[in-house]
Amino acid sequence: VLASLPLQVMLYFNVYYFPVWCLTEGMMLQLKYHLLPWHYQFLLITAFLILSLAEGFRLYLGYLGNLQEK
Repeated sequence: VLASLPLQVMLYFNVYYFPVWCLTEGMMLQLKYHLLPWHYQFLLITAFLILSLAEGFRLYLGYLGNLQEK
């Protein structure tokens, strides 16, 4: 089984950029949260949690599958 070098490089850098994205997105969420109606607040929190969990899971599976060549 061969590993994809471009995918490996993108996964490597994305592992380092993901926490930065999470931190900045969380800070922006905190700044605009009180200005939104309650239904947008719920949607914003839900979308942030789903995207963060999905991205973390995707990076974990990409690391297992490509970087460790399994």
